Amino acid sequence: MGKGQSKDASKKKKDEAPSTPQPEKKHDSAPVASTTSTPPSNGNGAAAPKVTEETGDDMHESWNDDILFSRNNQKVTKDDFELLNVIGKGSFGKVMQVKKKDDGKIYAMKVLRKEAIIARKQVAHTRAEKSILQKIQHPFIVKLHFAFQTKDKLYMILDYINGGELFYHLKKEGRFPEIRVKFYAAEIVCAIAHLHSLQIVYRDLKPENILIDMEGHICITDFGLSKEIKPEEGTHTFCGTPEYLAPEVLKGQGHGTAVDWWSLGTLIYEMLTGLPPFYSQNINIMYQKILNGELRFPSYVSPDAQSLLEGLLTRDVEKRLGSEVKKHPFFKDIDWEKLEKREMEPPFKPKVKSDTDTSQIDSVFLVEKAQDSLVENHLSETIQRDNAFDDFTYVAPTAMDGGNQ
Repeated sequence: MGKGQSKDASKKKKDEAPSTPQPEKKHDSAPVASTTSTPPSNGNGAAAPKVTEETGDDMHESWNDDILFSRNNQKVTKDDFELLNVIGKGSFGKVMQVKKKDDGKIYAMKVLRKEAIIARKQVAHTRAEKSILQKIQHPFIVKLHFAFQTKDKLYMILDYINGGELFYHLKKEGRFPEIRVKFYAAEIVCAIAHLHSLQIVYRDLKPENILIDMEGHICITDFGLSKEIKPEEGTHTFCGTPEYLAPEVLKGQGHGTAVDWWSLGTLIYEMLTGLPPFYSQNINIMYQKILNGELRFPSYVSPDAQSLLEGLLTRDVEKRLGSEVKKHPFFKDIDWEKLEKREMEPPFKPKVKSDTDTSQIDSVFLVEKAQDSLVENHLSETIQRDNAFDDFTYVAPTAMDGGNQ
């Protein structure tokens, strides 16, 4: 990191294909996604799942084994897309830049292997991700256009956002000027408030999951840990990324949408200073800091920013700043209506030439040939008949209206 700060970078991944190109991470461990209600106790943090890469890169599986149609009987298959570049890779599969053959539109194709999802007991999370994405229509949230499957794989066709991860730019610059932080934070507030209005808790807000589009606006992606919850019930699943976990998650007492406002405070602090507020390379020390540590600020953080962070990083859930954050003095010069219409000029614009530009993609992925590899160990007939993804296929209404089929 810049400004003399650094973190022990790690290449551990989440239990799924990344939704964006992944530069070397500063966060020490992959997001925890367990059903336990207490944090891991080992000194090195939660162990990331072993990455099992796809095999048979020189072979292609049959492209005629699609098993479901969309609800309006419109079929979308792999044959509808030209594979252009690999732009991300993870333990469940890969992400490729693709072009739809009939209209030339560029998308990101997220490919997940069913066998790995079932083995890691991530079926519910994967189904929830697709279900939540198809309900969301928001200018600062990635859009799901199509979803389909074969006997062995799941496919999600998403927006291709090519301005780079927020993490990529933050790592390169060290920290952002406050005017830029304010703009990103305001757009994130709009996105989070929209999710909460749909009773969806995001649970994984961090720089790696925020993309910058070619115009300079933010786009939240990766809904693998999101969940629909009833406000009066909440949820007890211990999940998230260690640096961004809210105190109530660590305590295992149940949590709701307030965890996203805590994570927003952590993210704003990191954008302003270069590091999360309670960071430690020892995960247990970091957890103790999140629970009990004093919130301190460098001298260059403005009074309004400090006040905002104190409100968002309040450990008492009932007193924590939430949806009323828009009224805080930190955002006094934000025209919220204009912002949501994408009419405010972004303070930074990525250097990309077109919607096909891959200059902000990690070159480690781009060197790999874009192809859909063969799955050697097919799912058993019993599992196929008991298809856990029987309602996975989806065609967005806008795609149908646009005549993309």
